[in-house]
Amino acid sequence: MSFEIIQNHCLSKAFVEETFPFDESTIVWKVAGKMFCIGDINNFISIALKCEPQYAIELREEYEQIIPGFHLNKSLWNTVYFDGLTSEFVISLIDHSYEQVVQKLPKKLREEILKS
Repeated sequence: MSFEIIQNHCLSKAFVEETFPFDESTIVWKVAGKMFCIGDINNFISIALKCEPQYAIELREEYEQIIPGFHLNKSLWNTVYFDGLTSEFVISLIDHSYEQVVQKLPKKLREEILKS
């Protein structure tokens, strides 16, 4: 998966911003200030994505490319290595991550995001 495909997909979503809060190579896409996708622009072979806890376990059991999130809450985050996964599948995991974060936002903000 190319950086540009993921970047364009993330930025196409409502209320998303691209930030570098940790260092100059760790890119973080946030929705309404909350992280949903993290990657290393210097070594873009994987991304970390938020995930519903039970689904996170299922994904790890089914795909060797998906492991608990590195330096993140392992029950809520997965690291997804691109090699061997389809672009469509990775995009669907990004969408799931975005939706997980949006679901936890205050109702008024969530409704505003869903309208756009």
